[in-house]
Amino acid sequence: MIVKSKVAVLVAEFIGTFALTMAVLSMLTNGGDLFQTAAAAGLTLALMVLVIGPVSGAHINSAVTLGLWSIRKVETAQAFAYWGAQFLGAVAAWLLVESSRDSSLPAIAGSGYDSSVMIAELVGTMVFVFGIAAAVNRKYEGGQLAATVGGSLSIGILIAAALGSNAVLNPAVALGIQSWSWTYALAPLVGAVVGANIYRGWFATSSK
Repeated sequence: MIVKSKVAVLVAEFIGTFALTMAVLSMLTNGGDLFQTAAAAGLTLALMVLVIGPVSGAHINSAVTLGLWSIRKVETAQAFAYWGAQFLGAVAAWLLVESSRDSSLPAIAGSGYDSSVMIAELVGTMVFVFGIAAAVNRKYEGGQLAATVGGSLSIGILIAAALGSNAVLNPAVALGIQSWSWTYALAPLVGAVVGANIYRGWFATSSK
């Protein structure tokens, strides 16, 4: 049962990241606008929090996993396992869409380092993970947890888009939708650590 439980956690992260990547790809390949994409991503994440949250915590984002690791909510070995499952889920979505369309997805990220993208993805992810840290600290559950996490993602996406990036906020999904560069990989990781630690350092309550 212990082995089954550990496998279930990774399967949950795989399925959750697959679903989130597919939701974003659906918007990108069918002409969805920014608000539709932000809503689709936020609703998908909220649903996954309800469905797989009790199993894995529904990180489905390697930046979220790192942010929670930085405030000691996730163990190191668990974080690496989550990352593997998340990237596999995103890649599975990418390959499935390419196979069904019989064409390659176009790359939508610029090459090399981009300071404006770095700032946009960092700030958007910081706000997103700040919301998650608040929900974790206050021990939200059920619909309250799902709404907080999903809403935080939607707001983070809108902020990042306003600042000039593709507003992915997720290195795994960035790979899955072909918005991949070192900037899109690194910025969310930094933003997540900053957001989680700002909440922990300034707003967390020890009594919770």
